[in-house]
Amino acid sequence: MLQRRGFPRLTAAAVAVAALTVFVGERHVASATSASRSPDAAVPAAASGKPAAQPAADVTAISTHDDFLLELGQTLGGQAAVHPVDTLEAALERMTGDKRGQVLVIDTREVRNVRAAVDAAHAKAPRAVVLVFAEAGGDKQLAAALKGSKVFAVLPTPIDARKTHAVLEGAIAEAVANKAAAPSTPPAPAPLPELSIGTFRPAPASLEAPGRRGRPALLALVAVAAVALAAAGGAWWYFTRGGAKPRAPAREPVASSAAQTSADNTATAPVAPVADTSIVQGKVDELLEKARLAMHERRFTEPTGNNALLYYRSALAADAGNAEARDGLARIAGVLAGRFDEAVSGGRFDEAALTLGNFKSATPADPRIEAFELRLYSPQIGKALADGNLDRAAALIHQAQQSSTIPAEQITRWRTDVTRRQDDAKVQRLAGLVEDRIHDGRLTDADDSARSYLQQLVAVAPANATTQRATHDLTATYLHKAREAALAKSPAEEERWLGEARALGMKPADLAAFEHDLASSRQKAAQAESERLLQMARERLRDGRLTDPPQDSAAYYLTQLQSTDPGSASLADASHDLAEQLIARARGAMAAGQAGDTDLALARHWGADPREVLAAQQQTQPKVAAATDPAALAASLKRLRATPPDYPQDALRQHITGSVTLEYTVDAHGEPRDIHVIEASPPSVFDQAAITAVKHWRYAPMMVNGAAVEVPVKTRMRFELPK
Repeated sequence: MLQRRGFPRLTAAAVAVAALTVFVGERHVASATSASRSPDAAVPAAASGKPAAQPAADVTAISTHDDFLLELGQTLGGQAAVHPVDTLEAALERMTGDKRGQVLVIDTREVRNVRAAVDAAHAKAPRAVVLVFAEAGGDKQLAAALKGSKVFAVLPTPIDARKTHAVLEGAIAEAVANKAAAPSTPPAPAPLPELSIGTFRPAPASLEAPGRRGRPALLALVAVAAVALAAAGGAWWYFTRGGAKPRAPAREPVASSAAQTSADNTATAPVAPVADTSIVQGKVDELLEKARLAMHERRFTEPTGNNALLYYRSALAADAGNAEARDGLARIAGVLAGRFDEAVSGGRFDEAALTLGNFKSATPADPRIEAFELRLYSPQIGKALADGNLDRAAALIHQAQQSSTIPAEQITRWRTDVTRRQDDAKVQRLAGLVEDRIHDGRLTDADDSARSYLQQLVAVAPANATTQRATHDLTATYLHKAREAALAKSPAEEERWLGEARALGMKPADLAAFEHDLASSRQKAAQAESERLLQMARERLRDGRLTDPPQDSAAYYLTQLQSTDPGSASLADASHDLAEQLIARARGAMAAGQAGDTDLALARHWGADPREVLAAQQQTQPKVAAATDPAALAASLKRLRATPPDYPQDALRQHITGSVTLEYTVDAHGEPRDIHVIEASPPSVFDQAAITAVKHWRYAPMMVNGAAVEVPVKTRMRFELPK
């Protein structure tokens, strides 16, 4: 493995620990070595493995926490100087123009908007390496929010010395390499001398750098593989023996910024990176020489226009049978296969797509291409579907379809899944609109109503369970409106809402349930109204408001109760109380020399005992009362009309005879009132016939001292079979 200049080499354990750190964007700590971190950058090897005499990089830390700064300094162990600052502005001012590599450490406890700080740091100091420290538990969420930025790594606090040391080594090496690479535009390479192909043609299985002893390039690839294997082994030990358990990947936050939200939600038509497939003209031996140099400097595919892939492809285009060019392309394909695997595993799909394009350019007939393309598109399409971004999923499927290697069956499965999800999304959207319009009370108006959206929902998915639920909810709402109209005694509105419910396919069982519920509601409403009227009447009786005011008196509310609930058990008691209070008020009025006839008449209407009414009348005429006996008055009555009773047909057929004793009052006009049965034999056979007959009798008014008086009468009516 290669070393950064002035720094000790990362051990396999350090790389493994670094691989466990939370990484963002396209960076990872395992790239602290030149072989794995920057494969296309030309980094000279150090002359020796000893560290530089003085730090080759500065670490600027935005933090005011002394314990954090102390732990950071101890972890560095003298590899670099730590400069604490309070603000991002101070850090940027300090890093500008420094001659050493720059590492910026951000303590998130000191920075409100970490994403903005990272972007500002890279805009001001593009070659600085940025590390972010977040409190344990929030580091993974922050890493998700910083995805796509140029942050080198996100580490937890309190500081894990071993892990942080490994990451800092990689960050310092990166900073030194960035500083050494300035300016960003490298000078054009010196032209190579005119050399023949035979002079520098290596063995087919090896790649030699000019001026070296023919060391095979395979050893470099073996070294890279060893590092990767060591990192994987360290990771395996950490997860299985170190006590840590892998966590399921956290869902990405909805948005870390407005710009990120827009980018995530509107990127429905991703543009796949295009590999450079151009060739350059030149002599074969010159192209191969340039290719060898590029391979030695690890410029496999970059920079554009000056890389090994370009030169080997150009050489092969000039000489289709050139074995060295084919061998070189095969070795480049091996490197690209590893990069592709790493990019896909890290979720860096744009990088993976570009790498795959270069891989196909190097070995167009490689049998691994189909599997690579499936690995590239499957997770992206799956994530787009899981996020509900169906437009992006469709665009990715369209891209995948352009490839001739992905099976048509897989494309069809993806498209079917997208179509199904699109239908589900439309169903859910329409069902949500139905629910919203029901909540807003917009049931049938125009096109923006619950009825309109339900019609669209039924047209899209008539048998869907969501459609059935929406139909049930709207039908229930219509029936509720019909019930309210019925209770408000609005038959037209009731029928209107029932018609709407029938149009939705209301079943007979639903209608029967509605009618039963309506009947129950009406009964409850009538009972509640009866209780209210009775309560109002009792309150007016208590207050002495018997007949006035006309619309708010005991007599008024009892009259309402008689019309709404004539069979109320409490009506008779309340009427008796009103009659007694009316008689009492009449007595008081007559005792004061005022008329009380109106109250006595009302008392009779509300069921007062005729004897009590007569007694109240006689109270005002003591001489008449003393000289007159009720029995004598009854005997003196002259009946003007006596309608005989009708013999009940049932009694006649059964040859039943009997009698009925009645009691009633002949009023001042000679009409019978308050007729009631006091004795009947047999009971309830002739009662109604007797009462009906007496109602039609008329008497001459009984005059006492020139005034008509009421007379209580008791009579017996016999029913005998005709002979």
